[in-house]
Amino acid sequence: MKNQEFLKVGGTDMLSGDGNLNYRPEGVLETFYDFQILRNFHFTLDYQFVTNPAFNRDRGPVSVFGTRLHWEF
Repeated sequence: MKNQEFLKVGGTDMLSGDGNLNYRPEGVLETFYDFQILRNFHFTLDYQFVTNPAFNRDRGPVSVFGTRLHWEF
């Protein structure tokens, strides 16, 4: 049995399902900005907008925010 069939009959899995999925293409838009604090120290802000996460039209859209520190020595 394929995973799609398993979910359609009510099965669940840890990534994409809590039952019958309503499949649609997933879309992701990401933007980020890197701030150079010092010559070898950077701070980055990140934003992602996800439509139909895990290819499921019944979920989302979802906004994901992130940060990163990068230090070279």
